[in-house]
Amino acid sequence: MTTLHRFDLDRLPATPWKNGGGRTREIACWPPGAGLEDFGWRCSVASIESDGPFSAFPGVDRQILLLAGDGVHLQGEGLDHRLDVPLQPFAFPGEAALGCTRLGGASTDFNVMTRRGRFRAEVAVHAQALHLPGSPHGLLLAVAGTWRTGAAAPLAPGQGLWWADAVGPAEAVPQDGGDARLIVVRLLPA
Repeated sequence: MTTLHRFDLDRLPATPWKNGGGRTREIACWPPGAGLEDFGWRCSVASIESDGPFSAFPGVDRQILLLAGDGVHLQGEGLDHRLDVPLQPFAFPGEAALGCTRLGGASTDFNVMTRRGRFRAEVAVHAQALHLPGSPHGLLLAVAGTWRTGAAAPLAPGQGLWWADAVGPAEAVPQDGGDARLIVVRLLPA
Protein backbone atom coordinates (compact mmCIF):
# COMPACT_ATOMS: atom_id res chain seq x y z
CA MET A 1 0.00 0.00 0.00
CA THR A 2 1.29 3.45 -0.91
CA THR A 3 1.42 6.05 1.84
CA LEU A 4 1.95 9.53 0.45
CA HIS A 5 2.66 12.34 2.85
CA ARG A 6 1.52 15.73 1.58
CA PHE A 7 3.25 18.92 2.76
CA ASP A 8 3.01 22.67 2.30
CA LEU A 9 6.26 24.61 2.86
CA ASP A 10 4.37 27.55 4.36
CA ARG A 11 2.98 25.29 7.10
CA LEU A 12 6.24 23.63 8.14
CA PRO A 13 7.80 25.01 11.32
CA ALA A 14 11.02 27.01 10.82
CA THR A 15 13.83 26.12 13.22
CA PRO A 16 16.47 28.84 13.76
CA TRP A 17 20.08 27.79 13.24
CA LYS A 18 22.36 27.66 16.28
CA ASN A 19 24.60 30.36 14.73
CA GLY A 20 21.61 32.63 14.03
CA GLY A 21 22.40 32.78 10.30
CA GLY A 22 19.20 31.25 9.01
CA ARG A 23 16.29 28.87 9.49
CA THR A 24 15.48 25.36 8.32
CA ARG A 25 12.10 23.82 7.58
CA GLU A 26 12.46 20.03 7.60
CA ILE A 27 10.19 18.39 5.04
CA ALA A 28 10.97 14.76 5.79
CA CYS A 29 13.59 12.60 7.45
CA TRP A 30 14.07 8.83 7.34
CA PRO A 31 13.67 6.96 9.55
CA PRO A 32 11.01 9.03 11.32
CA GLY A 33 12.38 10.73 14.42
CA ALA A 34 16.01 10.26 13.42
CA GLY A 35 18.40 12.97 14.56
CA LEU A 36 21.13 14.71 12.59
CA GLU A 37 23.62 11.96 13.49
CA ASP A 38 21.57 8.95 12.39
CA PHE A 39 19.18 9.83 9.54
CA GLY A 40 19.31 7.78 6.33
CA TRP A 41 18.06 10.72 4.29
CA ARG A 42 16.71 14.20 4.98
CA CYS A 43 15.02 16.83 2.79
CA SER A 44 14.57 20.42 3.91
CA VAL A 45 14.28 24.04 2.84
CA ALA A 46 16.62 26.62 4.37
CA SER A 47 16.60 30.40 4.48
CA ILE A 48 20.14 31.77 4.51
CA GLU A 49 19.97 35.18 6.19
CA SER A 50 23.64 35.95 6.94
CA ASP A 51 27.14 34.88 5.96
CA GLY A 52 28.84 32.11 7.92
CA PRO A 53 29.99 28.49 7.91
CA PHE A 54 27.90 25.63 6.57
CA SER A 55 27.38 22.87 9.11
CA ALA A 56 29.56 19.84 8.47
CA PHE A 57 27.91 16.41 8.16
CA PRO A 58 30.62 13.72 7.99
CA GLY A 59 29.59 10.65 6.01
CA VAL A 60 26.74 12.51 4.28
CA ASP A 61 26.35 13.47 0.63
CA ARG A 62 24.55 16.77 0.06
CA GLN A 63 22.69 18.35 -2.85
CA ILE A 64 21.43 21.91 -2.81
CA LEU A 65 19.30 23.97 -5.23
CA LEU A 66 18.61 27.69 -5.10
CA LEU A 67 14.86 28.35 -4.85
CA ALA A 68 14.75 32.12 -4.36
CA GLY A 69 17.04 35.09 -3.77
CA ASP A 70 20.44 36.14 -5.09
CA GLY A 71 22.21 32.96 -4.04
CA VAL A 72 25.38 32.22 -2.14
CA HIS A 73 29.08 31.61 -2.74
CA LEU A 74 30.34 28.37 -1.15
CA GLN A 75 34.10 28.11 -0.58
CA GLY A 76 36.49 25.79 1.22
CA GLU A 77 38.31 22.44 1.09
CA GLY A 78 38.76 22.40 -2.68
CA LEU A 79 35.27 23.74 -3.42
CA ASP A 80 34.49 27.12 -4.92
CA HIS A 81 30.91 27.34 -6.20
CA ARG A 82 28.47 30.17 -6.82
CA LEU A 83 24.95 28.90 -6.20
CA ASP A 84 23.26 31.69 -8.14
CA VAL A 85 21.26 29.92 -10.86
CA PRO A 86 17.84 28.80 -9.59
CA LEU A 87 16.95 25.12 -9.68
CA GLN A 88 20.39 23.82 -10.66
CA PRO A 89 21.41 20.97 -8.31
CA PHE A 90 24.89 21.17 -6.81
CA ALA A 91 26.35 18.12 -5.04
CA PHE A 92 29.13 18.17 -2.44
CA PRO A 93 30.44 16.04 0.43
CA GLY A 94 28.87 16.87 3.78
CA GLU A 95 32.16 16.74 5.67
CA ALA A 96 33.61 19.63 3.63
CA ALA A 97 34.26 22.69 5.77
CA LEU A 98 32.56 25.40 3.73
CA GLY A 99 32.05 29.10 4.21
CA CYS A 100 28.90 30.64 2.81
CA THR A 101 28.77 34.24 1.57
CA ARG A 102 25.49 35.72 0.39
CA LEU A 103 25.53 37.29 -3.08
CA GLY A 104 22.90 39.85 -2.04
CA GLY A 105 20.04 39.52 0.40
CA ALA A 106 18.60 36.39 1.97
CA SER A 107 18.32 33.25 -0.16
CA THR A 108 16.16 30.16 0.10
CA ASP A 109 17.43 26.74 -0.94
CA PHE A 110 16.22 23.15 -1.13
CA ASN A 111 18.50 20.54 0.46
CA VAL A 112 18.81 16.78 0.19
CA MET A 113 21.18 14.87 2.46
CA THR A 114 21.84 11.13 2.24
CA ARG A 115 23.90 8.97 4.57
CA ARG A 116 26.73 7.62 2.42
CA GLY A 117 26.61 3.84 2.07
CA ARG A 118 22.89 3.70 2.97
CA PHE A 119 21.11 5.92 0.44
CA ARG A 120 21.89 7.93 -2.66
CA ALA A 121 19.81 10.72 -4.17
CA GLU A 122 18.94 11.59 -7.74
CA VAL A 123 17.69 15.18 -7.91
CA ALA A 124 16.20 16.69 -11.07
CA VAL A 125 13.95 19.58 -12.05
CA HIS A 126 11.28 19.03 -14.69
CA ALA A 127 9.18 21.47 -16.72
CA GLN A 128 7.01 19.02 -18.69
CA ALA A 129 4.85 15.98 -18.04
CA LEU A 130 6.88 12.96 -17.03
CA HIS A 131 6.62 9.33 -16.10
CA LEU A 132 8.17 8.93 -12.64
CA PRO A 133 10.43 5.90 -12.42
CA GLY A 134 9.73 3.94 -9.27
CA SER A 135 11.80 4.47 -6.17
CA PRO A 136 11.21 3.10 -2.67
CA HIS A 137 11.67 6.58 -1.20
CA GLY A 138 11.14 9.94 -2.88
CA LEU A 139 9.85 13.47 -2.86
CA LEU A 140 8.11 15.86 -5.24
CA LEU A 141 8.06 19.64 -4.72
CA ALA A 142 6.10 21.95 -7.02
CA VAL A 143 8.11 25.13 -7.56
CA ALA A 144 6.09 26.78 -10.35
CA GLY A 145 2.73 25.92 -11.86
CA THR A 146 0.22 23.40 -10.56
CA TRP A 147 1.01 19.71 -10.97
CA ARG A 148 -1.26 16.65 -11.05
CA THR A 149 0.19 13.34 -9.90
CA GLY A 150 -2.87 11.11 -10.03
CA ALA A 151 -2.11 10.12 -6.45
CA ALA A 152 -3.41 13.16 -4.57
CA ALA A 153 -4.95 16.59 -5.00
CA PRO A 154 -2.98 18.84 -7.39
CA LEU A 155 0.23 20.38 -6.05
CA ALA A 156 0.45 24.19 -6.11
CA PRO A 157 3.81 25.97 -5.79
CA GLY A 158 5.33 25.22 -2.39
CA GLN A 159 3.40 21.97 -2.00
CA GLY A 160 4.67 18.45 -2.38
CA LEU A 161 4.55 14.77 -1.56
CA TRP A 162 7.04 12.38 0.00
CA TRP A 163 7.01 8.63 0.54
CA ALA A 164 9.21 6.01 2.18
CA ASP A 165 9.20 2.22 1.90
CA ALA A 166 6.34 2.62 -0.57
CA VAL A 167 5.65 3.31 -4.22
CA GLY A 168 5.30 6.95 -5.20
CA PRO A 169 3.18 8.50 -7.94
CA ALA A 170 3.62 7.10 -11.46
CA GLU A 171 3.41 10.42 -13.28
CA ALA A 172 3.44 14.18 -12.88
CA VAL A 173 1.67 16.49 -15.31
CA PRO A 174 1.60 20.30 -15.22
CA GLN A 175 -2.01 21.44 -15.04
CA ASP A 176 -1.42 24.82 -16.65
CA GLY A 177 0.37 25.40 -19.90
CA GLY A 178 2.68 28.11 -18.55
CA ASP A 179 5.96 28.11 -16.69
CA ALA A 180 5.96 24.91 -14.62
CA ARG A 181 8.78 23.44 -12.52
CA LEU A 182 8.80 20.33 -10.32
CA ILE A 183 11.68 19.07 -8.18
CA VAL A 184 11.85 15.28 -8.28
CA VAL A 185 13.99 13.44 -5.73
CA ARG A 186 14.57 9.69 -5.99
CA LEU A 187 16.07 8.23 -2.83
CA LEU A 188 17.59 4.83 -3.55
CA PRO A 189 19.46 2.27 -1.48
CA ALA A 190 23.21 2.71 -1.90
